[in-house]
Amino acid sequence: MDIIPVPAFRDNYIWLVHDGRHALVVDPGDATPVEEALREHGLVLGAILVTHHHPDHTGGIAALVASHRVPVYGPARESIAGVVHAVSDGDEIHLPAPAIALRVLDVPGHTAGHVAYVGMDIEPGLVFCGDTLFSAGCGRLFEGTPTQLEHSLARLAALPPDTRVFCTHEYTLSNLAFARAAEPENVERDAWAAHCETLRARGEPTLPSTVSRELAINPFLRCDQPGVIEAVAAHTGSRPQDALECLAALRAWKDRF
Repeated sequence: MDIIPVPAFRDNYIWLVHDGRHALVVDPGDATPVEEALREHGLVLGAILVTHHHPDHTGGIAALVASHRVPVYGPARESIAGVVHAVSDGDEIHLPAPAIALRVLDVPGHTAGHVAYVGMDIEPGLVFCGDTLFSAGCGRLFEGTPTQLEHSLARLAALPPDTRVFCTHEYTLSNLAFARAAEPENVERDAWAAHCETLRARGEPTLPSTVSRELAINPFLRCDQPGVIEAVAAHTGSRPQDALECLAALRAWKDRF
């Protein structure tokens, strides 16, 4: 199974998963680059997965379904035109072509019904996490609460360390800039930043990341670490009392960074 990032808009990635003959796409905000990728690789579209309702993740569904008549899976707690298989936490999706099985995780916060898709019986593992988790960052709280976000990030962080993290925006360098402010002393983060700068200079994506890397460099997964706590305290003038308060302050800080 191969996974290809299909660039869309300014910084989106539509993930195309294929076996050399059949493909599924995740979060097709635009049909045009998907159609081009299918033609380029000689693939037949078999299914569409959607993580949440924002237009840059759903805008291409209607055109793709009109051309390919494929099933569309999406979160049960959100209203998304074109979704015919509404999925919730713990549901399993077994696709025949390409042959892949995925488990659904509810990960609200960015939106009220956001879901992620975790590969089953795949080594190393993978998760399509939409806009809940980014490399060195996380999604804005448009509809959810800090408590929901904390729980969602914890669920993703609890996946096996080698799980590949396929998020849907090329935000890594800007997130790393904030991560330097949020945790000034982090050698692993600095090494990852240097690597990502090289990748972007070559026009290559910084994704996927891995769960283990994010645990080491992502301040939103490190709200119990002294360096993050002290940075938040210095920024806000008040020391957070626990990891949830630290996460809420960190997210508010990033919103204005």
